[in-house]
Amino acid sequence: MRGARARHLSRHEVRVEPPFRLDLTVSALRRLPTNVVDVLLPDGAYARALRDDHGLVVVRASVARPDALEVTVDGPRAANAAAVATVRRVLGVERDTTGFERAAAGMPWLRPLVRRMRGLRPPRYPTLWEACVNAIAFQQLSVFAASAIVARLVTALGTRTKIGEVPLWTFPGPESWLAQRTPALRAMGLTMTKLGALRRAAEAIASGALDERTLEALPSADAAARLRRIKGIGPWTAAVILLRGLGRLDVFPPADSSVAHNLARVAGDTRPDIASVVRKLEPQQGMLYFYLLLARLEVRGVLPVDGARRYRAPLAGGVAE
Repeated sequence: MRGARARHLSRHEVRVEPPFRLDLTVSALRRLPTNVVDVLLPDGAYARALRDDHGLVVVRASVARPDALEVTVDGPRAANAAAVATVRRVLGVERDTTGFERAAAGMPWLRPLVRRMRGLRPPRYPTLWEACVNAIAFQQLSVFAASAIVARLVTALGTRTKIGEVPLWTFPGPESWLAQRTPALRAMGLTMTKLGALRRAAEAIASGALDERTLEALPSADAAARLRRIKGIGPWTAAVILLRGLGRLDVFPPADSSVAHNLARVAGDTRPDIASVVRKLEPQQGMLYFYLLLARLEVRGVLPVDGARRYRAPLAGGVAE
């Protein structure tokens, strides 16, 4: 290949404030190991395929030092800057969550979990559209059922590539979604209600009527109200989009039965009131969502235990690999 689209392998250093747990952050991002877009490689590195105007790009991030990640970008040179920026966004490397950690330290039932998962950063989807798809797909479904549906959508509409022998899939954009017929999408497991919501979200994003830059400029309450103008996006879905898509840590998904169940499991006999806990954790109450998610994954045995052992000692002050 020649010109701007010729493939090129480049390496970049991304600074992080230790402690940073790549394995836990990626686990919070992808929810389950069955996620075919966000992948933890056998060596503990994170990999993802991206597609933009320059072409297909494969990124890989690994712990280089306690205070740095090494990010490799395989793709057109012109895509390098955007690819590295996407990794920084997705892994939340620049987010300071010490305010949440201080507040959590005052809650005896929450403190052990936060200490055990120390180094977690709030992950964020690379696009507003991806956040919408995941939030809508996960409405009132188990994490396993919703993850299976999203995987079917991605493998049907995305582009397949690989890093080494590990397959990767790009996340299909709204245009790909709008080009599909309803029966084909329905066969992937989505209800007509969710199909309608996703089509309206895709149309709004593709036309520019719903724009991430506009949402970024709004306070969280106003941004949520703007999202709820789309039929099929209610308070819970809007909160998840803001938290996972725009990185708004000052929101917490309301009336979430899964969150309530996980909170009860972590708190035990303490039985704290969710609303009271959320108020005490403001303005970073959204971090509780990610910690409770990891607690659930830990109980189910789907956290990368080997990866946790791999990173824990180096981040205390040693070489990473």
